[in-house]
Amino acid sequence: MRAPIGDFDHAVPAPDCLEELTGPVAEAVRRWSGGVPAEQIVYVDTEPDWADTATFVEHYGKELLDRSANCVVVAGKRGGGTTLAACVVLSATRVDVNGVVRRQLGARKASFAPMDVATGETGMEYGGITPIGLPDGWPVLVDSRVVDLPYVLVGSGRRRGKLLVPGKAFAELQNAVVLEGLGV
Repeated sequence: MRAPIGDFDHAVPAPDCLEELTGPVAEAVRRWSGGVPAEQIVYVDTEPDWADTATFVEHYGKELLDRSANCVVVAGKRGGGTTLAACVVLSATRVDVNGVVRRQLGARKASFAPMDVATGETGMEYGGITPIGLPDGWPVLVDSRVVDLPYVLVGSGRRRGKLLVPGKAFAELQNAVVLEGLGV
């Protein structure tokens, strides 16, 4: 199979390589439903040492920067409670944590979740967190520019490998909220 974006040596429909994914991501692909068929989610094998965006595009092509998204875990605090959420923004932008995220979560304060919380709660590796397979009930905040792309490169749950996902599929994720200006 040829990858829909990028130039990767190994591309496979995600349902055909569940063993390459972390447990939560594999389970989400197994249970996938919605307007975008699971077979349109493509797994590409990549070098784990090149997982971070700047290094990744240096090795796999600078044109992927405009077609890549980061998924980061944030913590919104209000009173004594904390709400964990995921934010999906284009890689060339940063998450508006103190504005859009704080308001959307109804939090007094919002910040990036510590690495051990992000990996412990998601069951995914740092540098590979993906919005596919997040814990039930988590808000998934998605920048509208991500949804508008035909395909988006995002983490696979591990540092090795990425997923190529039709942009509109992010709007169909459980608890997804598409927001203007999430990435600035």
